[in-house]
Amino acid sequence: MKNANPYDTGLDRNPANYQPLTPMTFLERAASVFPDHTAIVHGVLRRSYADFYRRSRQLASALTQAGIGRSDTVSALLANTPAMLECHYGVPMCGAVLHSINTRLDAAIIAFQLDHAGSKLVIVDREFMSLMQDALALATVKPVLIQYDDPEFTDQTVAVDAMDYENFLSGGAPDFPWLMPDDEWDAIAINYTSGTTGDPKGVVSHHRGAYLLAQGNALTASMPKHAVYLWTLPMFHCNGWCFPWTLSAIIGTHVCLRQVRAEPIWSALANEGVTHLCGAPIVMSLMIAAPAAVKRDIDRNVQFFTAAAPPPEKLLADMKTAGFDVVHLYGLTETYGPAVVNDWHDSWTNLPPAQQARLKSRQGVRYLALEQLDVMDPETMTPVPRDGQTMGEVMFRGNVVMKGYFRNPQATQEAFAGGWFHSGDLGVMHPDGYIQLKDRSKDIIISGGENISSIEVEEVLYRHPDVAVVAVVAMPHDRWGETPCAFVELCADAEPNADQLRDWCRMQLAGYKVPGRIVFMPIPRTTTGKIQKFVLREQARALAAKVAPSLSPDTSETAAKKLHPAG
Repeated sequence: MKNANPYDTGLDRNPANYQPLTPMTFLERAASVFPDHTAIVHGVLRRSYADFYRRSRQLASALTQAGIGRSDTVSALLANTPAMLECHYGVPMCGAVLHSINTRLDAAIIAFQLDHAGSKLVIVDREFMSLMQDALALATVKPVLIQYDDPEFTDQTVAVDAMDYENFLSGGAPDFPWLMPDDEWDAIAINYTSGTTGDPKGVVSHHRGAYLLAQGNALTASMPKHAVYLWTLPMFHCNGWCFPWTLSAIIGTHVCLRQVRAEPIWSALANEGVTHLCGAPIVMSLMIAAPAAVKRDIDRNVQFFTAAAPPPEKLLADMKTAGFDVVHLYGLTETYGPAVVNDWHDSWTNLPPAQQARLKSRQGVRYLALEQLDVMDPETMTPVPRDGQTMGEVMFRGNVVMKGYFRNPQATQEAFAGGWFHSGDLGVMHPDGYIQLKDRSKDIIISGGENISSIEVEEVLYRHPDVAVVAVVAMPHDRWGETPCAFVELCADAEPNADQLRDWCRMQLAGYKVPGRIVFMPIPRTTTGKIQKFVLREQARALAAKVAPSLSPDTSETAAKKLHPAG
């Protein structure tokens, strides 16, 4: 019989020594300690933490009066606006679960999500109301409909028969005694994966994980008290990587941005004292490519956090010249957003730029809030050698890993096989403990029995000065089984030349890794900006079969000279 722990005898949890962790307490503290500090900036609007907290409690109260209770789903189809920030607090404050909807989805996918999540109430920006109406016409659920009119959206779209958000809010009590979660394991949000194959999966997050990742952001990014954060990252994406909660923890200021355009970004950087922002490399390209009349001088270093593909070396150099410190992050919806950071060593700053770029291309090491991160053989569940060469699957374990996939026990069981979360990403572990992604498991190219990392080929092509965007996929080959096929978007004014790009690759890659076909065309992306490699694989199969591709008629090299990077 196991001996009882003597330190547990008679020392039980009670309200004095135990409270469930929830990021809702961050806003309560910010409002009580710094009530007059500016919490939200949106155009001419300035809203203090006292007002932010009051309005969030009113939203929680109004939702409760509308019949929304614990574990009910409230959906939000909103731009990066104050209402979206209020939803991140007001919805959980009434015990409900927030379902943030990607504003770029089509009606059929939104209808699927509404039905799958069992949405009981939706808050919709006027701009997206027609999209929501189309979705509701396809959906089985019939949620209460609330329309938000953003003062920064001036389009006079005719309003539908829906309750006005401000009127709905005014019916709530500003001193509403909001609900703590019964358990910190209670769901706080559900976010759906992109669903490039099959139906999207609903990733369920809990209060504990949101609390820890939100603090992890601040600690990892060394965000000081009263930092100013610009919303270039969609708040619907992994709950804005938990930054809606992070900013309350450090009593920071949210600078909302309805549309990601170069002019308002540079204006906010200059006029609002922005210190931090997040985004994919395409956002950096958008900023750097802006006309000189749009760009503004900034008198400080600004932290830019990026995920997805490693930024090209030239883009990193341009960002550094413009005053930005770029930090590479990595994570998934299933890890609340970023849980891995390329922590920079001071000694690396003196290395040659090309070597610095190679180091920056690595995904890095675990957040403080993540307990374990490894690259493992998925068959044996043992770590791969720390040699920077042997590939395995990146796996996570800890408190910032999702509860699981909603109403999908099989996918949940598969994701957690062996007691680790399987990311589906292939990578290597370097001797210094930094991981580097090499591919998605489904994107690896096998040519003549040799594994080719599409990311490795992409990195070489990205270093060519004429290449703006590139994606490499497998193309069927009668002899080798598969060969790399590169789809390329050129920089402005660059002339397409496939032979030149292949010669560039031959100088830096083994011969079997050189793309057998290079296609100049616009790169298709998902609604969250990720490259749609599954579409490109179909395109490559069609090209291999000498069938005219259906994706785009404009794939010839001669037509490519008019293409520019997507903005």
